[in-house]
Amino acid sequence: MDFRLLTVSREFGSGGGRIAQSIAQRLNWKLLDAALIDEIACAAHVDARVVSRLDEHVDGWLRRLNRQALRGAALAAGVALQQERCFDEDVMTQLTRQIIDRAYVAGNCVIVGRGAQCILQPRADVFHVFVYAPLRVRIQRLRTRLEPGAHIEQRIREVDAGRAHYLKLRFGKEWHNPHLYDLMISSGEDEERTARVIEFAMGRVA
Repeated sequence: MDFRLLTVSREFGSGGGRIAQSIAQRLNWKLLDAALIDEIACAAHVDARVVSRLDEHVDGWLRRLNRQALRGAALAAGVALQQERCFDEDVMTQLTRQIIDRAYVAGNCVIVGRGAQCILQPRADVFHVFVYAPLRVRIQRLRTRLEPGAHIEQRIREVDAGRAHYLKLRFGKEWHNPHLYDLMISSGEDEERTARVIEFAMGRVA
């Protein structure tokens, strides 16, 4: 199988983002990670910081209900809302799907997170990977990334729970479901070696 796309789902602190970047650079493929934020911001005409706050995040039902009520009232009154106030998780999910679908058509792309493994699940020529790592390794990595004094284990639980909740609510799928992935792999303490194994599994190593 000649794979045209790779999706990388990852535990927080597993190094999945850097592994995806390494693979994209070696294959000379486009990387959609932080760049996806910029593309959504451009499409929605909002500041990238607004998009970043909603990235792989599901808002509470009360806030969503209030936003829907605000939109309805504005439409009834003929008042135009600011773009940032109209932009929410629902709009972001729609734009994310459109951008990921376009990336599939273009091919030669590595997509990190954002439910891409669900959006592109019907496509036989997309390779899906889930990257995880032992907790001690994740803590060690995050010590160099997070602000001093951060509660690392708590942050790991929160971010992972948020990603799992996002996938469940938006796509009705369990984040750790092995049937979503072609390969579930521990990055251990060697991210570069993990990247090479993924490339080998894709048939991309000469």
